[in-house]
Amino acid sequence: MKIRVGFGFDVHRLVPGRELWLGGIRLEHELGLLGHSDADVLIHAICDALLGAANMRDIGYHFPDTAGEFKNIDSKILLERTVGLIAGKGYRVGNVDATVCAERPKLKARIPEMQEVLARLMQVDAEDVSIKATTTEKLGFTGREEGISAYATVLIEKS
Repeated sequence: MKIRVGFGFDVHRLVPGRELWLGGIRLEHELGLLGHSDADVLIHAICDALLGAANMRDIGYHFPDTAGEFKNIDSKILLERTVGLIAGKGYRVGNVDATVCAERPKLKARIPEMQEVLARLMQVDAEDVSIKATTTEKLGFTGREEGISAYATVLIEKS
């Protein structure tokens, strides 16, 4: 069996007047992430990791922020399409390990729901989707609550 590993990173600014979407679920928060799509940094990092593992460039290449069709798009659609893109090269998702960096909101209680949503979209078991949350101890842009970042590592397998 051929396996490949990919790494993804994304960051978006927190602003008033936007909904906060992380891991495919809406979170109650006074600020939301700014972006061309719904700006779900966790999903975007996973998409980049999957595309990188399959040597298929990045999320901006496939879903450019200059294309009107992706304006305010639900990032769950982008993840489904990304899984389809790597499947076109004969790959399937093995597992995902991701970290979200945010001071607030606290994510621990919502992580199982995120795992279920992401697992369904990637056609894997929730056990194959690890999501961790951390702060930056009030340091940097995440510490000042100016934005949220996410990192993802994935394993893909040749089907």
